[in-house]
Amino acid sequence: MSLVSLFKGKGPSGFGYASTAEDVTQGLNLAGKTYLVTGCATGLGRETVRVLRARGAAVLGTGRTEARANETCASLGARGLACDLSEPPSVLACVAAIRQQGVPLDGIICNAGIMCPPVLVLQHGYESQFFTNHVGHFLLVTRLLSSLAENGRIVVVSSNAHRRAPATGIDFDNLGGARGYAPWTAYGTSKLANLLFMRELAARLAASGSRQTVNALHPGVVATELTRSMGAPVRVGLAVGALLAFKSIPEGAATQCYLAVHPSVAGVSGKYFSDCNEKESTPQGRDLAQAKRLWDVTEEIVSRWA
Repeated sequence: MSLVSLFKGKGPSGFGYASTAEDVTQGLNLAGKTYLVTGCATGLGRETVRVLRARGAAVLGTGRTEARANETCASLGARGLACDLSEPPSVLACVAAIRQQGVPLDGIICNAGIMCPPVLVLQHGYESQFFTNHVGHFLLVTRLLSSLAENGRIVVVSSNAHRRAPATGIDFDNLGGARGYAPWTAYGTSKLANLLFMRELAARLAASGSRQTVNALHPGVVATELTRSMGAPVRVGLAVGALLAFKSIPEGAATQCYLAVHPSVAGVSGKYFSDCNEKESTPQGRDLAQAKRLWDVTEEIVSRWA
């Protein structure tokens, strides 16, 4: 627990900054339910798998390789699957494996991601954070909608860092970084893309009459392996910050667990949460026209594989 945790109160949900994943799932029996968690090997993903399993759920956890996923899942009684979000064939193979088992998913928690490579890295011609954090999850979720239970929930881990995206929102003319690359701006763009994907998917689900829901969240500032691509001085600064203001991993995993399983948000869709309570994003994060454009652009991107 950080020093900030001691002074932050709870919100209308009854939970707040210092609530943990165990707190928000206390008393819930998830036996008979199945959840998919991306990025299960470390940090918030691992804690999410651990807590869902502790509440009786079956969990499928993904990692960049099957060996990496199994290293975590075997110790927690979960099933590991390979799903490298930067490689569409790997994502589609994961989709096929889940479909083959024929068990409806009660929730998909889009937790995995990469953060702030110091220099531009391209993935299939696109900036790597945009491709991994957004395009990979877009492909995974949209191709698994038919495997989602009637009341299934999709949880997208965005970030308050979506505020670091350009003031005009997604720069569709610079998705490959050729016009300039700034690590935090690119990361913010990928997190804004997560948020806009949620908005458009929520609208599409509602228009179709579906009872499936999707929400996005800011997990808080948590020192995890997500920072592995940053330089050493930055990581040292983050370690000091963790003592003062950062959330612990159990606190950081709380909001995604809350959205995935808590009865109080059943039927809630198209919203942005932080500290287990609804919050307002930037105007860019509520730009429905840009959300639709992003959807169309992303479908075009993934059409070469799907």
